Amino acid sequence: MPHTMALKSTIYKTTLAIADIDHSYYADHALTLARHPSETDERMMIRLLALALNAHELQDTCAGDGTLAFGAGLSDPDDPDLWLRDFTGATRLWVEVGQPEDRPLVKACQKADAVKVYAFHHAAEVWWKGIQNKLTRLDKLQVYRVPADASQHLATMAARSMHLQATVQDGAATISGESGSVVIEPARWM
Repeated sequence: MPHTMALKSTIYKTTLAIADIDHSYYADHALTLARHPSETDERMMIRLLALALNAHELQDTCAGDGTLAFGAGLSDPDDPDLWLRDFTGATRLWVEVGQPEDRPLVKACQKADAVKVYAFHHAAEVWWKGIQNKLTRLDKLQVYRVPADASQHLATMAARSMHLQATVQDGAATISGESGSVVIEPARWM
C-alpha cells in the first residue's frame, strides 16, 4: 500500500548582525528558520525583518533576560510567527506577518503584552480595509505595512545560508547581504 510523506520544512541558517541605532541595540543573532512548504521566500524574509525590528525589546522590555524566537508559524495557527518571552515565561511580544484574521489577533492580545502585525502582500490594503474596524478596540495591537516593492526585493535575498546585516535607524531597516541591500520603512497603520 503506497503512502505519502508529509512535506517537510526547509531549514535556512542565518547570521543576522543587528545595529539598531534607534534603540542602541547591537547584537549578532544565529538563527534557524524552518520554512513551511507553503511559505514563500517573501513571507520568511518578513519574519526575519520583524525580528530585526523588534530585537531591541530583549534589552528594552526584558533587560536582557528573555528569549526572542520564531514560533511554529504556518505549522501551528495558534503560535505566533515571532515571540518574545521574559524569564518567567510570560509572552511580552507576539508578532504575526501577513494578513491574519481578526479572531487570532484578539486571542493574541489576551495572551501577550503587545501584538504587532507586519502586512506585506500586494493585497494588504484590501485586507486592511476589510478588517480595520474589527481591530480598533485592541489597544495592545500595532499594525504595520511593509511596502510591497521592498518586501519583494527582500525575498530575492533568501538563501539556505545567509549572512545579513540589519541597520535600524529612524524607523527604517536596511537589510544587507551578499546579494545586495534593501531599505524597508514600514508604515504604521494602527
